Parts: sequence; C-alpha cells; structure tokens
Amino acid sequence: MARPVTLFTGPWKDLPLEDLARQAHAFGYDGLELACGAGDHFDVAQSAADTGYAAAKRQQLEQHDLECQALSAHRVGQAVCDPLDARHQAILPEAVWGDGDPAGVRARAAAEMMHTARAAQRMGVEVVNGFTGSEIWHLLYAYPAAPAETIERGFANFAVAWNPILDVFGECGVRFALEVHPAQIAFDIHTAHRALEALGQREEFGFNFDPSHLLWQGVDPVEFLREFGDRIFHVHVQDAQVTLNGKSSILSSHLAPGDPRRGWDFRGPGRGGVNFEEIIRALQEIDYTGPLSVEWSDPHMDREQGAREACEFVRRLDFTPAHTADFVDSEGP
Repeated sequence: MARPVTLFTGPWKDLPLEDLARQAHAFGYDGLELACGAGDHFDVAQSAADTGYAAAKRQQLEQHDLECQALSAHRVGQAVCDPLDARHQAILPEAVWGDGDPAGVRARAAAEMMHTARAAQRMGVEVVNGFTGSEIWHLLYAYPAAPAETIERGFANFAVAWNPILDVFGECGVRFALEVHPAQIAFDIHTAHRALEALGQREEFGFNFDPSHLLWQGVDPVEFLREFGDRIFHVHVQDAQVTLNGKSSILSSHLAPGDPRRGWDFRGPGRGGVNFEEIIRALQEIDYTGPLSVEWSDPHMDREQGAREACEFVRRLDFTPAHTADFVDSEGP
C-alpha cells in the first residue's frame, strides 16, 4: 500500500492540538508529525514529568483516526551546537534558555533532546526529526578564510555534543533524523557525508529528507536520496521555487519569506520547482515506506486550502510499488 500522508504541526502552533487534529482528519490526513514546543502539540518537559502524558497524546489523535510516526524537535536541537544569541531565546522554551549563559543553554538543550528520545519511546514513535545547529555555519563563505582545522574542529565538536544524545536515542530504540538544511552541520550531500563520518556512521543518526531546502541551494534532491538511501528516516513534502531575476540573490537578500524581491521562496507542494514524481520513484528505489509529511509554508496561499490541496496532491502522486513478478516486459516474447 502507499505511504501514510501526515501533516507537520509546526506551522499550526497557534491552533490547539484538538482543533488541528479535527481539521487534519477532515483534510484527509492519516496522521500528525507533532512539533515539540508548538503550542500544546507536544510538551517534552511534561512528558518527562508524567509517564502517562505521551499515551494520552496518542489517544487524543486516535480519537480522530490519526496516527503519529514522528516527533519534531527542531528548535531545541538548534541550540545544541549553535553560537547562541537573542534569536535563540525567541525560539527556545524558557526552561532551556534559563539565564542565557551559552554553556548552560547548550547543556539544557542536550538534556531536552535526551528527554525527547524517551518521550518518543513512550509514544511508540521511532523517529525524532530536528536540527543540530552548527558552530561553523557562519564560516560558510571563505572570506576571511577559515583554516581547515577550524572546520574539522566544528565537525568534531558536533560529534562530542551529539554522541551522548544519540546514546540515549539508541537506548530508547529511537532514531534521530537531521533535516539537512542551511544553518545545520549538514546542509548538502558533502556535509551530510562528513557529519556521518564525524559520528562514526552510528546507526541512530540519519536524515529527514526535505527537498525544498536542497532545491534552492542547487542540490538535486533525487541524488541525495540515492546517496543516502539507508539513512532516510523520514520525508517532508515541501516545495520551493527559485525566482532569480538578475536583481535578487539566492541568499534571500535579508528579505522575509513572501517578499517578491527574494531570489527563492517556499511554495505549496506541486506549485514549485521540486520534481516530486522523480522523488517518489527514488523513494521506491530505496524502499522507503515511512510517512510523507506535508510541511505547509507557502507565504502567499491560505493554509487550510493549501493543506487540503497538499494532501490530495501527495495521494495522487504516491503509488504502491510493483513486485518484480508483476512486471511484464512489453517488448518481450
């Protein structure tokens, strides 16, 4: 059968989970990817304090005929490796930010990620999606040039910070899926390989595949799938469109999403430049059977119309893989 179609709840944090679950069921979704810290969708600290919390969340979804196959912990994960500033205070739970001392924030963020693995285990969820942050992302452009050892140290420090977290993931039977994305330790194919190498290829670490972030960087999303077939733990369905016109920059020109002067922007699935037909076929090649999770982020389109349309789009696009015995060579005897 085709893969389950789910909805990532992060862009809907203003809605109580009960209301969103009711809408998602009406839109036609099979489940929700619960964003930790997004309104009342999933509270990691509460899950740590109350062992029945996760089961109650699952029961709440089941009342709307919805499942949950992944949690997301992007915001807290970002703080584990990043150089910290006021931007992080705006996205982190108060208990994680605390007094803002960087060492303390990183330690609390790491502890929260460990609690997230335990919460996922209680939910019966095998994947946590998220970000890692990166102490070297700001050195992307080589002027002034960063010494090679500085970059090497950035990957080494990433491993030092994340290995204890991944130890807990392993103990819980949960995998962490990094969303390969600008501002992360891995943002393209080469850096994804380097991140895996830094971690010694440990099995708890893989990727949440989101083609939109690869497309605008000029990375072929299909090639990413073929390169890391056994490390694709989860899939986001999100589209983007490059709109360079000779005036704009691929670096977005410090312009907010939705500004027509930007060199790229997000689009509803099927309305941008991502070739989802080839992505689905590549997912067949790598035997991916997990969710196709819609991340709604089109700044110009009503989100309810967009979420309903995206669900219908994914269902039309996805298909049950053929068995070898079912294939008939039309040119054969």
